[in-house]
Amino acid sequence: MTWEQRWHPLREEWVVVAAHRQSRPWTAAEVAPPPPPPPAYVPSCHLCPGNLRISGRRNPDYAGVHVFDNDHPCVGPEAPDGLPPPPRPYRRSPARGVARVICYSPRHDLALAQLPPASAVALVEAWQAQMREFAARPDIRHVLIFENKGEVVGVSNPHPHGQLYATTFVFKTIETEARVCQEHLRAAGRPLFQEILAAELDHGGRMVAESGHSVAFIPWFARYAYEVHVAPRATRATVADLSPAEAEDFAVLLQNVCLRLDNLWRRPFPYVMVLHQAPLDGADHTGFHVHIEFHPPLRTPNLLKYLAGPEIGGGNFLSDTDPDEKAAELRACPSVHYLAEP
Repeated sequence: MTWEQRWHPLREEWVVVAAHRQSRPWTAAEVAPPPPPPPAYVPSCHLCPGNLRISGRRNPDYAGVHVFDNDHPCVGPEAPDGLPPPPRPYRRSPARGVARVICYSPRHDLALAQLPPASAVALVEAWQAQMREFAARPDIRHVLIFENKGEVVGVSNPHPHGQLYATTFVFKTIETEARVCQEHLRAAGRPLFQEILAAELDHGGRMVAESGHSVAFIPWFARYAYEVHVAPRATRATVADLSPAEAEDFAVLLQNVCLRLDNLWRRPFPYVMVLHQAPLDGADHTGFHVHIEFHPPLRTPNLLKYLAGPEIGGGNFLSDTDPDEKAAELRACPSVHYLAEP
């Protein structure tokens, strides 16, 4: 048995590692088996080509990546001004911004793990285009791109898609990461993420996959069992800063990770996938290293990683698994999607 605290340098918080707890007795609820694979087209799906959305607008017969403004945005350009000030010590301000949906493919049945490599590249190129659009707007301070996959993370529509929030504020995790990275660059003369990459590449045991321009690994300070990080080898502040060759390589490795996650237990693997990129607030972010983080809620095929007292009440994660062991499991997965096997 081991009890260990590991410092998460990007979040400035401790992660308690107690991997022996993974095998503790469990008599509570378990995750149900996944349903059968869906059809390629669902007439009632609000995201399939040609279908009506809940707003009454009709989707075009799109053939590739399709981006549109969310019909139920959490931020919007018409957020009201003139709200009365709340009593001290509270504050309020309009939640302005743009929320968009990014459909990966017209196919209802093809997750990111199953798309042709060219479609994965087209998705990253769409992220780049969106980022460049919002970088030109002086009112936007940050672009958060993410995917929620699977019922256990609360997905309301299973058609493979992600979301984008372009906001007039910077989300707290990115705000902290940007500050930490810039402080480290000033103090050490080297980007923090480059030191993380060097440590992981030197160790090797937590690497999941590598390619010419990108790497995928479960970091030493991982909070979730299969918390894979995918990053370019070179430090780039945002996804828009990736060269065409880097973007293509990044997309192919990203899809490789998704495929390994699905193949691990031969089922659609749920996760929250978030693109970490520098704010657009005009500050110096030369130390920020764009990367993707996967936060999968499952620690076994049927058990969730519940956020409970230590995480919600205490503010620090308790990890039940060893990152080296989980990375080895993913490295051992086949490179052909289990649903595509003959």
